[in-house]
Amino acid sequence: MPVVDPASDPLFGERHGVLARGYGHRPDPDDPAKVQAMPIVLHIPKAEPPARSALLEAAATATVALCLDPRVGPGPDGEPGPWQEPFLAWNDARIRKVARRARGAHWRAAQEVDGVTVEHAGAQARALVPGPVGDLDPRIARLQIGGTDLPHDAPPEPAPGVPVFWVQKNLGMTVGKAAAQVGHAAMLFAGALDVDAAREWAKAGFPCAVRDADEAAWDALLARVESGSAVAVRDAGFTEVAPGSVTVVAVRGES
Repeated sequence: MPVVDPASDPLFGERHGVLARGYGHRPDPDDPAKVQAMPIVLHIPKAEPPARSALLEAAATATVALCLDPRVGPGPDGEPGPWQEPFLAWNDARIRKVARRARGAHWRAAQEVDGVTVEHAGAQARALVPGPVGDLDPRIARLQIGGTDLPHDAPPEPAPGVPVFWVQKNLGMTVGKAAAQVGHAAMLFAGALDVDAAREWAKAGFPCAVRDADEAAWDALLARVESGSAVAVRDAGFTEVAPGSVTVVAVRGES
């Protein structure tokens, strides 16, 4: 299916409506192998690895781009798109994401699995169509979940008007865990926008900034969440952080 310009796509609003209504509408299956998850593949080569912030921005952008891709919704003929059924099965559950790292031939093989790749500021990430964790494509299942991290960097100030996903630095999340969390943030942020604002963000290519928040900044961000001017990601606590931890706060960009 060809890429559709969001500005002229009459079905964009329907796909945005799925994000706007939220997730978690049904319980997990009893069989753990049937739990739904979205794989995110992070390209982390040995030589000249990307900056951590750029890689997280690529992961966030790839995630929301897949969630609003024409293939996750109905086509012009009303028939389901090729990714609609697995996407809805996942979005109606807990929107779990699992980030894995790849390089070389393994990264190239990941491009053959259905998904969306984003290249940004020297970093690459690919969000894949969700599915049952027990039925993961072998090309993805062989990739490592942990083992490689990236140091925190000091990126410049975010560009004016670009949404910022603030990561709670004190939690000490690995780059893989943080990638899943900023992916959540991108989805929640898109769903919280009205459809016209979401369409404009899509038209621009979903630009975003990922930045670390220290303790003082974090307190101010939580106050914005309480006031309704920011969106928080609360983790279920399956890995790395305690259940209910606020991992990322998404805010609209300052003009």
